[in-house]
Amino acid sequence: MFATARGVAQRRFRGWNAAGRTSTASTAATTSVGGAIRNLNLHEYPSMELMREHGIRTPRGYLASNPEEAGALFRRNFSRDSEEKNQEPIFHEAVLKAQVLSGGRNSGVGGVLLVSNPEEAHEFAEQMLGHKLLTQQATEKVPYHQVMLVERLRLKRELYVSILMDRNSQSPILIGSAYGWGSHINNSGRSIADIARSRPDSIYTEHIDIVDGLETDQCERMAENLGLDPNSTPAFDQAVTMMTNLYSMFTKCDCTMIEVNTLGETHAGDIVAVDAKVQFDDNALFRQERIVAQRGDWHPQDPREARAMREGIDYIGMDGSIGCMVNGAGLAMATMDLIHSKGGAPSNFLDVGGGASEHQVKTALAILEADPRVKVILVNIFGGLMRCDVIANGILDVSREIGIQTPMVLRLQGTNYEEAKALIAEQHCGEFYGDIRLVDDLDEAANMAVAIAEGDDSLAISALVRDAVIAKGMAIPRFEGFSL
Repeated sequence: MFATARGVAQRRFRGWNAAGRTSTASTAATTSVGGAIRNLNLHEYPSMELMREHGIRTPRGYLASNPEEAGALFRRNFSRDSEEKNQEPIFHEAVLKAQVLSGGRNSGVGGVLLVSNPEEAHEFAEQMLGHKLLTQQATEKVPYHQVMLVERLRLKRELYVSILMDRNSQSPILIGSAYGWGSHINNSGRSIADIARSRPDSIYTEHIDIVDGLETDQCERMAENLGLDPNSTPAFDQAVTMMTNLYSMFTKCDCTMIEVNTLGETHAGDIVAVDAKVQFDDNALFRQERIVAQRGDWHPQDPREARAMREGIDYIGMDGSIGCMVNGAGLAMATMDLIHSKGGAPSNFLDVGGGASEHQVKTALAILEADPRVKVILVNIFGGLMRCDVIANGILDVSREIGIQTPMVLRLQGTNYEEAKALIAEQHCGEFYGDIRLVDDLDEAANMAVAIAEGDDSLAISALVRDAVIAKGMAIPRFEGFSL
C-alpha cells in the first residue's frame, strides 16, 4: 500500500497499540513505527485557516504560487513604519515554508527558510518552487508547487499537542509534551520522535470519552504537564481553551488526527499553534465537501489511488500482477485471499460498490489496464444492487474506447447475469474486444487468472462463451495468439 505524509504521533501510537499496550490518563507513551493508513491530508495553509475558524490562534500566513507573488506578499504584509521620512522600508522577518505533505522540512533540507526582505522572498521562492523535497518523513522526494510566507514569532518555549484516534480504547486521545520542535529557523532541538525515544516519561496522554468529550479537568491536567503555571501568565488558560477548541474541530471536521508541533508560548504569555498537521476520515468526506476541495497535492499519493478517489471508487494499490475488480469489500477481500491461496498476488483492492455507474466501471477497468504491473484482470461480480449487465456494458465500452490489451477473466453471478452473458457473447464475437474469458465458477476463475499471470496461457476457450455463441447460431472466430 502507499502512504501519504502523516504525523509523528499517529505513527507512534499505531505501533504502540499494535503491541497491545494499554495506557491510563497522564501516563507516558513509548514509540514504535507502524504501517500505513490512508487519510485525506491538507497542506499547512488551509489547515491553519481551519484552525482559526475554530478559535485557535495561529501566525499570519500568505500563500504564493510563484516568486513574484512571494516578493509582493512580503512587501505588502511584513513592512513596518519607519521613524524617519524617506528612510528605506523596514521589514519584519518571515519564514518561507514549502507546502508539502511531510514533516521535518527544516531539518537542513531547504523546506523552511528565513526571509528578511522582498528580494530574499523572491529569490528563495524561485529556488524552492517546482522542485522536490526529501525529508526524514518522506522517503521519496515529494514535489511541491506553493510556498507559504508566515510571520516569525519569538517564542519563550516550544510545546507539543495532538489529538488522534487510539485503536485500543476505540476513542480519541489527547497527547502532549513539554518538548516541541519543528517550525523555527536555527532550532537546535530534536523532533518529537527523538524525544519519545529518549524521554518517554515526558509524553503524556489523556483518553477522551467519546460521549462526554474532552473535559476541562483533562485539559488543565495536560497544561500542567506541559509545564504551564496556572498562576503566572495567560498561557495556562489559553492552552486549556486551545485544547478544547482543538477537540471541537476534531469532531466537527471528522478528523483522524490533529498534530500541533510546534505549539508555541510567546514572551507575552500567548499560546499559538505555529505549525500543524491535520488528517480527515476518508469515510466521512461526504460531510466535508469544502475540506475535500482544499486537499493537498495528489502527487505524493499513488496515482492509481488518486484517480480512483476522484471518481468515488474504493481502491488501494499493491504490488502483485493480478488486477481485481469486485463489488463489495468482503467479496473483494475473499477474492484476494483466494488468489493468494492459489499462489498469485493481487495488484490492488478495488471495490466498485453496489451502485456503481457504467462510468465508474469504465474508470476502474481503465486504471487496471494502465497499470504496467497487471498481467491479467480478474472481475468478480455478484449482482445484487449492482447489475451484471452494467458491468458487461462498462467492459465493452472500455474495449471500444481504449482497447483492453490485458487478458481478462470475467466471473459474473446474480442480477441480469444472463443478459450480461449474452452481451459479452454477441459483442465479443462481432468484433475484437480483447481477450475476455467468461467463467462461471470462482475457483476456476482464480486458477485461470493465476495461470495467466504466471505465463501459462494454454487454457481453453470459456465454455460459457462457447455455449452462448453456439446457441445464437454464430461461428466462433479464430484468432492467433489469444483465446475468447
